[in-house]
Formats: sequence, C-alpha cells, structure tokens
Amino acid sequence: MKTKRKLMVGLLCLLLVSTPARPAENVAAVPIIGAIKSVIKKVIKAIDLKIQRLQNKTIWLQNAQKKIENILSKLKLDEISDWTQKQKDLYKDYYEELMKVKSIITYYQRIRDISEKQARLVDEYQRAWNLFQQDAHFNEQELDYMHKVYSGILNESLKNIDQIFLALDSFTTQMSDARRLEIINSAADLIDTNYDDLLQFNRQNVLLSIQRAKTQGEVNAVKKFYNLP
Repeated sequence: MKTKRKLMVGLLCLLLVSTPARPAENVAAVPIIGAIKSVIKKVIKAIDLKIQRLQNKTIWLQNAQKKIENILSKLKLDEISDWTQKQKDLYKDYYEELMKVKSIITYYQRIRDISEKQARLVDEYQRAWNLFQQDAHFNEQELDYMHKVYSGILNESLKNIDQIFLALDSFTTQMSDARRLEIINSAADLIDTNYDDLLQFNRQNVLLSIQRAKTQGEVNAVKKFYNLP
C-alpha cells in the first residue's frame, strides 16, 4: 500500500508540475483532473469493499454473541455463577473483536467521506473553471491569475490524497487509535480548507462578473449562466 501510494501521488505531482499554465486551453488541466479522479475513485471503491467485508464480519460476530446470550439465559441460577465466568473468558475475544470491527468500520466510513469531498472539490473546480473561461467579463490576464490560484488549490489537494493513503496505511501497521484518529482528522481539515477556499474563490469571481454587467438584462443573463436565483 505504501509503495502504491507513493507512486500514485508522485504521478499526480509530476502531472501538476508539467502542466503548462495556459488559461485559454482547459485541456491542459485534464491530465491532472483525470488522474486525481481516477485515484479517488479507486480509493472509494476499495473502502466500500473493505466496509462490506467488515460488516459481514460484524454480522457473524453478532450472531455468535446472540448464541452465547441464549445459552446463558437457559442456565439455572445455581449453574450461572461458575459457568458464566468460564464462558466470559472463553468468548471474551468475540466481544473484543466485535467492538474492534465496529470501530474500524467507523474509521473507514470517515475516510470515505473525506474522499468523497475531495472528488466534489475536483468536480466544482471543473464546473467553475469551464464557466469562467466562457465569461466575456474576464480578460486573459485575469484568467491566467485564476488558473494559478486553481493550480495552487489542486496542488494542495494532492496532500489530501497523501493523507488519505496514510490513513489507510494505518490499518496495516501498529498504530494507536489516537494516532489514527489524528491522521484522519488532519486529512479532513485539509480537504475542508481546500474546499472552502475553492468555493470562496468561485463566489468572488461570480460576484465580480455580476458587478461588471452594465444592464439589468446582462445581470440576469450572468445569473442564469451561473445558475443563480
């Protein structure tokens, strides 16, 4: 997993560095976006598969737990004292494993949510960037500036992917729950910051376009173009 993570992130970094900053050509950004989407899609698919397997394991452990409880409920009171402790010791691993599996599922679901938000960031970037390039209210220099800002946000978003892989790696290494949670929270904070920055930048650009409209009819046209009420 670690080697694969390094190769994927390294490829994304290479694509980002090698992409020419030409705002008039959205094609330049396609390799980066395609690579990021591909990685995130594979991560989500792998997490879904892992969660399904863990949920199946949870069902099996829960069934085992019910059988144990049924046996205990049928015992006579004078037999419970001696037998219960023996069974608790015997089936202790079942209970501990059940709690552990449930905890891991929660972690995986959190990582999946983070991955989904990373995917939404890419989609929102594509949507906004395509629209801004068609907006006559922005000149080439302004589009060039937008492209640099978006490239910076995408570059930062690569760290999100690295953190996601780091969180996944934590399940294959000796790591405390506290440290694992710290890594997951760090990934969540990164994607939240990048996503909020992107949305704010998009809003500012849309507002600027509306302000440059010279007539109410043009204002309405701009709002319709950006699907605003």
